Amino acid sequence: MPQMNFTQFLLEIADALRTENGPKLAGLLKPVEEHGKSLVKEFRNPTKQSLSMYEGSMESPWDEIAIQYVLVVNHCAKRRAIEAFKEECQLVSLFFRYFTQNSGWTLPALFSILRDLRDLAFDADLEARHKGQGDTANMEEAARIISKAFSNCITDRSSPYAESRRWGIYYVVGLVLKSYFRVKRISLSKNIVRAIDATPDIPPLSAYPRSHQVTYRYYLGMLNFLSEDFSKAEQELTLAFYNCHIGAHANQVRILTYLIPLRVLRGHLPSRELLDRFPALDDLYSPFIAAIRKGDIRAYDETLDRFERRLAELNLWLTMERARELCIRGLFRRVWTASDKATRIPVSMFHTALHIAGLDVSIEEAECMVANMIYRGYMRGYISHEKQMVVLANTNVFPRLADRPNPYALV
Repeated sequence: MPQMNFTQFLLEIADALRTENGPKLAGLLKPVEEHGKSLVKEFRNPTKQSLSMYEGSMESPWDEIAIQYVLVVNHCAKRRAIEAFKEECQLVSLFFRYFTQNSGWTLPALFSILRDLRDLAFDADLEARHKGQGDTANMEEAARIISKAFSNCITDRSSPYAESRRWGIYYVVGLVLKSYFRVKRISLSKNIVRAIDATPDIPPLSAYPRSHQVTYRYYLGMLNFLSEDFSKAEQELTLAFYNCHIGAHANQVRILTYLIPLRVLRGHLPSRELLDRFPALDDLYSPFIAAIRKGDIRAYDETLDRFERRLAELNLWLTMERARELCIRGLFRRVWTASDKATRIPVSMFHTALHIAGLDVSIEEAECMVANMIYRGYMRGYISHEKQMVVLANTNVFPRLADRPNPYALV
């Protein structure tokens, strides 16, 4: 937007409302635009009281929204994030009064002001932390306000189908879920998903823009991952990845960070080609993949120790610790190969292999580990405890990991 004074700003808003120009209205309400800087120069130290003379200058609530906008941009210009966020909260609440009485043409403006609200909340929390005043209160307030927008979208039953506010549901849900995840309020995220599931008359997810679908599927996958419903998590994250725009590199990394370990648990190791495209994931996962391929338990354990903090921050430590079983399977397969693929192998050979691999376990523990591999479907056979002999199947001794029945059930 070009430079303008406040009167021109009001005229531009009136024009956007008259022509139902959602993108123009969105641009007018962004605090970082050039016209915002012009208003900062026009009103040196504005207050709600000093701007009250403009109340009634246009239809309600737009006179108040315009005043709030001036207060927001002024605080932003002076780097007062907490004050800017509080004024943006007021602006959004005023916008809701108009939004609930109009159809979906206002969605671009809704999306824009909610993004700004979330970004200002993030900045406000940084400022609060710097002042020792807590760290997530502003983002929690932003999430509460954005969830109101979700309610305003999902309850629209009067607008024509093509112009319904319901077309904003999944974009708004993406914003509110991101906010909830940032403040670690996962239970509230589940409430949002339940509300969508309980409203069957909204358009199907496939009818929404692909970017809305990807964001929703990512968070749905994450919720299932944290609930340890790994099968559902893999399904949603796979769909999110294959529908993600090829240029959205950061989003692809975000999805693959959790999809790769889920696929590893099922025996699908990532290709060199895939890891080469994502250096950060290559750095994290390649040592694990190499250890699994070699059956090198010591290397796997050392990698677990080295990346413990990073994995814990990502809620991935337990998942990668579980994937350690694939390493044990690889080691036992090498024992079988070294025994000329015999169908009878003494437990002591597996015990010796574990010692060479750096695991100080008793022969009873080694026997237990072999039994566990058989129980979990990594090996086919049984143990003759009396003779201390592992009796293996004649064929398909080590089934393909991907062929295990319901591999996540035993994780």
